[in-house]
Amino acid sequence: AFIENSLNRKQDIELKTTSISNELLASEPQLLELKATKQIKQEQLLADQQKYNELAELVNSRSAFYNQENIRFHQQQNKVSGIEKDLEYRESQQKSLETRIEANNSELEIVQLNIKDTLQHADDSDEDLLAMYSQKEEFEKVTQEAEQTYYASRGLINETESSISTFRRNKDQSDLISNELKDQKTNIKLELNGLKERLSVEFSIDISGLLDEEISPEHQSDNELDIRQKTERIKRQLDDFGAINPMAMEAYKEMNERYTFIQAQKKDLSEAKASLLQTIKEIDDTAKEKFIEAFTKVRVHFIEVFRSLFNKEDSCDLVLADPLNPLESDIDILARPKGKRPLSINQLSGGEKTLTATALLFSLYLLKPAPFCIFDEVDAPLDDTNIDKFNNIIREFSDKSQFIIVSHNKRTIASTDIIYGVTMVEQGVSRVVAVDIREVA
Repeated sequence: AFIENSLNRKQDIELKTTSISNELLASEPQLLELKATKQIKQEQLLADQQKYNELAELVNSRSAFYNQENIRFHQQQNKVSGIEKDLEYRESQQKSLETRIEANNSELEIVQLNIKDTLQHADDSDEDLLAMYSQKEEFEKVTQEAEQTYYASRGLINETESSISTFRRNKDQSDLISNELKDQKTNIKLELNGLKERLSVEFSIDISGLLDEEISPEHQSDNELDIRQKTERIKRQLDDFGAINPMAMEAYKEMNERYTFIQAQKKDLSEAKASLLQTIKEIDDTAKEKFIEAFTKVRVHFIEVFRSLFNKEDSCDLVLADPLNPLESDIDILARPKGKRPLSINQLSGGEKTLTATALLFSLYLLKPAPFCIFDEVDAPLDDTNIDKFNNIIREFSDKSQFIIVSHNKRTIASTDIIYGVTMVEQGVSRVVAVDIREVA
């Protein structure tokens, strides 16, 4: 590769040398011609100088001609000096190229000697190369065996980890079931304690022995039979009591009066709820009707103002995302200038977004005009054409409202009636200056 690069460089240098030689040969006739021209001009200059000495009286009339000839002479002299410098540069370039050719030739000879030396010793290294290949194969076998051992150990570790994870899950599940059983046992004991206290207070029955006894699985059936017998005996005792509460009628009357009062309160609440729901429905119906009416008007105004700001062929619209529930629905703003098909308003340019927002503001303004409208740097992202559209619509609506615009745009400032500016006549003292352009006009 180095030899090929050197040969390519050598060929490039030879081509450059040939081209430079051709240019030198082509420039020599021009140089001779220029020298001859120079000699002629010098002779003419001597003749003019002699004429100048003889015709001193005609100096004023011939000075212009002399100046022209002198300028032409200097131009030719500058051309000659430029050609000489170019010739010197090309000669120095030729010398440097010749030096590079000699250096490349010496490098080529050295590379050829190295190639011969390498070819002579190439046969001696074949045996070493074969030995290295055999050693490489042994190393690869050892590496494969080590990898197999590693993967086998890794698989065993993964199986052990999976079994450990299974045991842990089983243990956690067992602990969870054990805790649930303990909670259930505690709840049952609490219920039994409550039952014990109730039986001991109301019926003077002591069942403390039942709470302290542990029921074994062997005697579970026998204990169940005993419990049934005790339950039947307790029922018989309750039947034998037979006493009736003499205050039951008064308690019933009191509870009946309380029930009647609560029912009356419940009826009042139900009627108030129904009235309130009816009122809410009427408010929602009225709000929905007013909203639909206002939305329709704003939509018509938005389309008109949008097309006045853009073009008549542009399409725009206001769409309810949920027409069945207009009070809670989102409103989608569709704006598609001619030649564009944006999926959302976010894909419009800054100026187009500003004009769309301005159209929406004026559509709301047309629904309910205001005596004052204040715009703060609204025209900042607009270009000159859109600035004119913005100023025209401001001028159109200025008959009904007064507009206060904070702006740094020259076109907007020039289209206003009165300009208020802040100036600082003295250091640290600001003053408002008003200019009524209508008086100037």
